[in-house]
Amino acid sequence: MTNSLPTIISDYMAASDAANLDAVVACFTDDAVVADENDEWRGRPRIREWRERVATAYKYTVDVLDVIPRGEVDGLERHDVYTHLEGNFPGGTVDLTNRFGLRDGLIASLEIVPTEVVAHR
Repeated sequence: MTNSLPTIISDYMAASDAANLDAVVACFTDDAVVADENDEWRGRPRIREWRERVATAYKYTVDVLDVIPRGEVDGLERHDVYTHLEGNFPGGTVDLTNRFGLRDGLIASLEIVPTEVVAHR
């Protein structure tokens, strides 16, 4: 990995790994939006529901492959975090791009999509 993770993204990843739901939700702004698996969750209560569902659906490990700062877009500090997951979900492995938008030191948006086969740089 060539770039380091912003603190709030590191906190989010650590809380996710530890299955600490309260700590995960605390990483987000009150009006945050998460887009994952063709669905969208708005606000901390809905993000809690999303995270509970994700945490109980499968067992998996996450390796961070790279983080690319994207600068400020639409008033948010953007970072793309490339991860590799292995677990008991269909297919067993997947590479994902986590597109974070940060505001005031918290996560205001997170979009999780499959990583394109083309180089991400």
